[in-house]
Amino acid sequence: MRRTLVRQFLSLRVCDCTQTVTKVKSVIDAFLTRYTLRLLMVLWMPDQKTELHKLTNEEESVIVNKGTEMPFTGKYYAFWERGTYVCKRCGTALYRSESKFEADCGWPSFDDEISGAVKRLPDSDGVRTEIQCAKCGAHLGHVFIGEGFTGKNTRHCVNSISMDFIPDKPTPNEEKR
Repeated sequence: MRRTLVRQFLSLRVCDCTQTVTKVKSVIDAFLTRYTLRLLMVLWMPDQKTELHKLTNEEESVIVNKGTEMPFTGKYYAFWERGTYVCKRCGTALYRSESKFEADCGWPSFDDEISGAVKRLPDSDGVRTEIQCAKCGAHLGHVFIGEGFTGKNTRHCVNSISMDFIPDKPTPNEEKR
C-alpha cells in the first residue's frame, strides 16, 4: 500500500498544477488517514477485550501516574486471608495469598506472582525495577531481588491501592467447622 501511494505521488506531472495538487492532497490524505488511525488505535485505544474499572483520583495517582501510597497505610499491608489479589484496574489475577510474606517494609510483599500476570520494566529512576499488570499496564510497585527474605529471594513490593482481593471459597470441610 505504501509503495503504491509513493508511486502515485512520484508519477504526478508538475505541468498539471491543479490536478497535481488535488491528486497529491488525496494521496497524502489517504496515507495519513490509514496509518494515523492505525497508530492511534495501537497507542491510545485500550485492548477491546479489556474492560477497565473506573478509578478514584487516589487510585489513578498510583495506578496510572505511577505514584506510591504511604507506607503502613494500605488495606492489604497487614492482611492475611487466603485468596487471590487481582488488579484494581482490570481484574486480572496477580498474586496468591500463599506467596505473601511479612517484610516489614510498609507495603504488601510477595515472593512470586501468578505466571504471566506481572511484567517487569526498568524504572525511570534507573535503579529499581517497576512491576505492572501484564494485561492493562497498571503500576503495581517494584520488585527487588537478592534481599534474602524468602527462599525465592524475590520481593514484589506492591501498593495495596493497586489491588483488590478475592477470598477463597471455603471447602465443604471448612464450612462444617
